This record gives sequence, C-alpha cells and structure tokens, in this order.
Amino acid sequence: MRRIGNLYYQIPMYGNLCLAFWKAARGKQTRREVIEFRNHFQTNISDLQKQLLHHKPDIGHYRFFQVYDPKHRSICAALFPERVLHHAIMNICEPVLESYAIHDSYACRKEKGNRKAILRSQQFARKNKWYLKLDIRKYFDSIDHKIMMQQLSRRFKDHDLLYLFQQILETYHTNPGKGMPIGNLISQHLANFYLASFDHRIKDELGIKAYLRYMDDFILFSNDREYLKIRLEEIREFLLQELALDLKDNIQLNRCTKGFPFLGYRIFPRTIRLTPGSRKRFVKKFRKYEEMWQKGRWAEDDMVRHMEALVEFTRFADARAFRLNVIQRFGVSSQA
Repeated sequence: MRRIGNLYYQIPMYGNLCLAFWKAARGKQTRREVIEFRNHFQTNISDLQKQLLHHKPDIGHYRFFQVYDPKHRSICAALFPERVLHHAIMNICEPVLESYAIHDSYACRKEKGNRKAILRSQQFARKNKWYLKLDIRKYFDSIDHKIMMQQLSRRFKDHDLLYLFQQILETYHTNPGKGMPIGNLISQHLANFYLASFDHRIKDELGIKAYLRYMDDFILFSNDREYLKIRLEEIREFLLQELALDLKDNIQLNRCTKGFPFLGYRIFPRTIRLTPGSRKRFVKKFRKYEEMWQKGRWAEDDMVRHMEALVEFTRFADARAFRLNVIQRFGVSSQA
C-alpha cells in the first residue's frame, strides 16, 4: 500500500482547526472549558497553530478519573485545547487509517459501531456452527509505542506527522514504552489501528472470511471446530510476536446455538438477549436516575435524557418483559 505524505501542514490550517473546535465542543457547549475557549477563540486557535508550526504542541495535560461500568477502568481525559488538537489531527489522518481497515472492523469508524457489529456477528452465527471469541489482556496498557510507530510509518511518510504522533505517545506510559490512555480521541483511533495488521493477517493470510472485531474483542466463526482450535494457536503466536499482546484466559470456543456474549448482549442465531451483567446494570442505573430526579438533583429533562439512552440499550435485545417489569417496580410506565 502506498504511503501518504504532505499531511502535517494541513493540520494547523485555520479551517481545519475551526472544524476541530466544533467537533470537540459538540454536545458540550455549556461547559466552562468550552465557553472559555470560545471567549478567546482567535487567540486559542492562533496558539494551536503556533505550537504545530514550531513542533512544540502543548500536550499531556490529563485529568484522571475512575469508572466501574461494567468493570473498573482508569479514564484519562485531555484538557479541552488538547482535545481540539486531537480532532484537528484526526480530521486529516482518519481517511488514511480508514483506508487500511477491513470491512468487519467496527470500532471508531463512521457508519459502523456496536449495533452493526452485533448484527454482523448474528449473521455469521446463522451460517456457521462454531465460534471462537477472544480478547486482549489489558489492551490499552499493553500497546507498544515502538511497534505503533512502525505501524504508522507504513501508512505515513510524513516525518513531521510521525514525530507528532511520537510526541503524543510519549505523554502517557503504564510501563516504559507501553500504554495508551483510555478516553482520548487519538487513543481510540490508534488503538483500533494497532490491530489492523492483525485483521489483515486473519483475512488475507489465514483466509478466515467469517471474522469481525470491535476494538480488542474479536470473534471467528467456522463449521469446523478443529479448524478454529488450530487458528487459535496461530493467532496467539502472531499477537505475541508481532504486536507484543497476550490473549485473556477466558477463551470461548462453543456452538453458535449456545449464544456468545458480545458488547453487553448475548447473541444467538435468531435472537439477541441481555447478559446477566447488563440486566443488573440496567436496574442499578434505572433506580439511580429515578432517585436523582426525585431528590431534585436532576431536572426532568436531565432524567429523561439519561433514561432514553438506558432504555434504548434494552430495546435492541429481546427484553421487553424485563424492561416493563423494572419500570413497573421502580419507575414510570411511560418509559416502556
């Protein structure tokens, strides 16, 4: 594949930075950091331009917090000006990364997403008897900076751009030369890109057609159980030798008719159900949202906005009876 160059100086262009601000501010117009940036818009845009033109971006100012849904994660959020910079970079670089992605990679891509990944996995389950589901141990913490730069250098020949990516990578470490923060736009795109060579290994070299990936969760399908067992060892070796990644121990090889957990659902060839963990989280969040409204901590509009997203998650599954039961016990029946 031909490497792409002459991209770096498109990033600090005024129109690109304005577009980046709009994307970074979308849905967050009332936040103080967005208001402050907008109040001094021309100065802030000019500062970003100067930083890029002098190859000295003001980066690495992270805010850390913990989430526990569905499991404990340490989230690392950049300050708003840095988020504008991330969008400016991806406005220019995303098409190059996108051109290398396979059809059945669904994270961090336009017109893809988790629901399309789920429906595609169900389509594969209808045509195959067996599935092999795998994911990576501590994926974001394990990404190797040197390997990432090697991967990027195969797509880009712009030295200034590669140096910028290197500067961004060096702002965060879990171990020397390892790790990317969860929560930043560039981290999400680069983490998805890091496994693109693995996707091509699966599809182009091993010839596995029934395969899909959502970030570091991936599933292979076949009518031959032994075939999947053989592929498992090849996959394990490739990930370790080429990408310095380990598989989690919870390897799942089973019949598609038994269903498989994927992105909060349990997928069967003819139906989609909520996992037990998703049901528990739904009840917990539903009760919390009702309590926030009843105690006056949220306005009704806030409660409705959170509830709509929560209830919509269950509507994608065969879960109407469960949803109605929860609403009747803890909330307002009109949400059904």
